[in-house]
Amino acid sequence: MDFADLQAFVAVAEQRSFSRAAESLHRTQPAISKRIAALEADLNTTLFDRIGHRPILTEAGHALLPRARRIIADVEDSRRAVINLAGEVGGQLRIGTSHHIGLHRLPPLLRRYSELHPEVELDIQFMDSEAACHAVEHGDLELGIVTLPLAPSAALDIRVLWPDPLAVMVGRNHPLALRRSVRASELAPYTAILPATGTFTRAVVEQAFLPLAVNLKVALSTNYLETIKMMVSVGLGWSILPRTMLDRDTHALRVNGIELQRQLGTVRHRDRTLSNAGRALLRLLDDSAGTTAKPGRRKHTRPRNHQNPR
Repeated sequence: MDFADLQAFVAVAEQRSFSRAAESLHRTQPAISKRIAALEADLNTTLFDRIGHRPILTEAGHALLPRARRIIADVEDSRRAVINLAGEVGGQLRIGTSHHIGLHRLPPLLRRYSELHPEVELDIQFMDSEAACHAVEHGDLELGIVTLPLAPSAALDIRVLWPDPLAVMVGRNHPLALRRSVRASELAPYTAILPATGTFTRAVVEQAFLPLAVNLKVALSTNYLETIKMMVSVGLGWSILPRTMLDRDTHALRVNGIELQRQLGTVRHRDRTLSNAGRALLRLLDDSAGTTAKPGRRKHTRPRNHQNPR
């Protein structure tokens, strides 16, 4: 089997589109179609059913996909291991990060990294933290700089860089804006705007409120914290956001019995070789955060809940 054919197969399977696969691999759509046809001929089987405009994996395709991913990851791992022997910091480094971290944490660090290692070609993909962790686990990214999951995959090695305290926030014109503290039950009548279900940040919120038996009135949800903050500031509801986002348009409430915090950091695959470029970025991130975290170790602070005695 040709390696490029396998790359095309995995791209089409993941993108569920020949055109998007071609775009991700910087190839033309006819070139990707030719690769798939060659692989199907080599294996003497159909890998995709062409239903409408969407390719759907056949049983044979489903069987091949995890094996093709492992082959690609092993080849990339071998390439990095050999290149690392030269000791040079260069080449392409594929990383994923969330929009929030990319906006608020990374700019000065990436500027410094580019100054120190101008030979590195940074391929930065902005995505949800959950998607970045998945991409690292499947070998599509070398590193993720993300909101860390409460229950990470055993395949991921995690470094905590930045504790990120969260706060309940309301706009300055919200009925609760004159209060310094409230009970969790007092939030229930008001519209909540929370991170989307399935996100790591939403999991932190749900874990904190679940023991209190408070039914939150969630009217809106989105993955973009900056969008949530805008909606809170104009009075559309309350939310739980990083304290670093607090400004003159918002007011933080202390909720009796609840302390909320998420962790921001890096994820990498435990069994994959980091490039010299990846190692250099990890060192810079560790130094900037003042952390002594080591690969394979994880510091995590879970939200604490205490029933309000009143």
